Amino acid sequence: MAEYVAIDGARLEYVWHGPPPLHAPTLVFLHEGLGSISQWRNFPAELSSRLGCGALVYSRCGHGKSDALSAPRTIHFMHDEATEVLPRLLEVFEIRRPILIGHSDGASIALIYAGSGGDPFALALEAPHVFVEDVTVTRIAELRELYKTTDLRTKLARHHTNVDSLFQYWTDVWLRPEFRHWNIEAYLPDVRCPTLVIQGKQDEYGTDRQVNTLIAALGGRCEGIMLDDCGHAPHVDQPRHVEDIMARFIRGLE
Repeated sequence: MAEYVAIDGARLEYVWHGPPPLHAPTLVFLHEGLGSISQWRNFPAELSSRLGCGALVYSRCGHGKSDALSAPRTIHFMHDEATEVLPRLLEVFEIRRPILIGHSDGASIALIYAGSGGDPFALALEAPHVFVEDVTVTRIAELRELYKTTDLRTKLARHHTNVDSLFQYWTDVWLRPEFRHWNIEAYLPDVRCPTLVIQGKQDEYGTDRQVNTLIAALGGRCEGIMLDDCGHAPHVDQPRHVEDIMARFIRGLE
């Protein structure tokens, strides 16, 4: 059952699995651009149980059952989440050195946090965006049309109270001409914690250039894994395999 926490005047829904921060390391799950708690499915609970770690899973403002956004997103929305909201959330829950598990936009937020003065114990990332690729913009433009012509809206509405504003604000940002210059490579040398990067070879939102850039530029150890027969959401397409990979990586941190 989801609970709520107030961060900077906005109520965010969250779920906690496993032991509290004082008794075990804590996994913090950062969802994708149109994601929420429910879209992680059972993955956080199962990984938490397997590792004996605590797990904080939350929906960002505008997502899931969290409060609606009070204004359209800016092109700096991932930076705002990484440098303002996430540090405050960790403070409220007394999480000192989280293991951040990020998917897509959530993975980018984790990288910005770690590269801008945050001190995570490790990062486990799926399909991160380091820069904007043509394939990403093309797919999001297609998605905007699908929202109008298929049951995509109905499917997303199962997970989001404010689905129309969420979808509009997110797609509008990604499709702005000025967002084509969005790039977080400058943060990468300051990401010194161990990092795992998983991406599907059939990812429709990005290419292996993202993974290769991270391997070359991160300031700490980085392991990159490309999965066959896998799209943009490895934990959905291959949940058991991804759980095995993340569990091995996290156990190796001890």
